[in-house]
Amino acid sequence: MSRLRPAVLALGAAAAALTLSMTTAQAAPGDTVTMCGSSLTPSGYVDVQWWNSAGCGSGTFTPNSKKIMQLTGYPVGTVVNACASTWPPAGWVQVSEFYSSGCTYSAVPSFGKNSWQLKRVS
Repeated sequence: MSRLRPAVLALGAAAAALTLSMTTAQAAPGDTVTMCGSSLTPSGYVDVQWWNSAGCGSGTFTPNSKKIMQLTGYPVGTVVNACASTWPPAGWVQVSEFYSSGCTYSAVPSFGKNSWQLKRVS
């Protein structure tokens, strides 16, 4: 059993290194990544979901985790829904706004419009 533990730890470290080596530049249109809400959303991405996770600290009920989606590479005319917690990337415009329970990114949630429908225009 003691020989197995170092092998498992090495395998886990290799998997973590592989995950860390994958950069957002390698993402295809529509790919999603989960990250802590305290991290800035990278260029070309939008927030698409928020929730509270013990993995991102806090201990409160404030949403602290988010799923982001890559928009770079979508063709002109594509329409997507995104949380209003990030600005649309260059070439995208807001065509409507609405409320989504998955986009509650504040400690004091409301039923105000917190989501956008975005369209790729250039």
